[in-house]
Amino acid sequence: MQEKIVLITGGAKRVGAAICRRLHAGGAKLMIHYRSSRGEAQSLCDELNRVRAGSAALVQADLLACDGLPALVEATVWQFGRLDALINNASSFYPTAVGEIKEENWTDLIGTNLKAPLFLSQAAAPELRRNHGCIVNIADIHAERPMKSYVVYSLAKAGLVALTKSLAHELGPQVRVNAVAPGPIMWPEDDPAFDDPERRRIIAHTLLKREGSPEDIAKTVAFLVADAPYITGVIVPVDGGRSASL
Repeated sequence: MQEKIVLITGGAKRVGAAICRRLHAGGAKLMIHYRSSRGEAQSLCDELNRVRAGSAALVQADLLACDGLPALVEATVWQFGRLDALINNASSFYPTAVGEIKEENWTDLIGTNLKAPLFLSQAAAPELRRNHGCIVNIADIHAERPMKSYVVYSLAKAGLVALTKSLAHELGPQVRVNAVAPGPIMWPEDDPAFDDPERRRIIAHTLLKREGSPEDIAKTVAFLVADAPYITGVIVPVDGGRSASL
């Protein structure tokens, strides 16, 4: 991980921030993308730069504007001189039950979870090929077993799983492409569907009988970036065994 240059989308908070801290602790330099979480992003960037000066920088972008995605790669290369890894972490998540789905839901959920990872990976591919780098996508265990009422989100994550395997074919042998599929790691903010009884029900269906932490995802991402030179095209579930018991 030492001196690897990593671009991560949605890195300002929650799981993204945990990934940033883990990769940074291993010696990586980070370009942290954010859309609207300027305060959290700046606070995290300042924190990391206090540990190692000049080791983190910020880039703002709306990932739904595909024309602007190459600029994220260009900003990273301008700041740090190269790009070794891309982490497609940014995601929208909310229910879309049949009968209530609107076109703007499709545009947002497919856009952040599938379209942006595709076009950003395409923009990063030449630099990643040059450096024998890697891509790690943050998928979801429900890509294979959709959650009720989360139709468009589940479709988007299923597409991201297919994209991961497709890119592994397209970009190999120079670039490895893998994904991490979280289970019950961090509950959605302000979503009444995940009240205490529902959380207990979900945890009861994990084989380890507990929820995970953002650090569990971060450790797996770090492994795929730095310690998995013969792994590509793989979706790694980090879910306490929930996907095995669904």
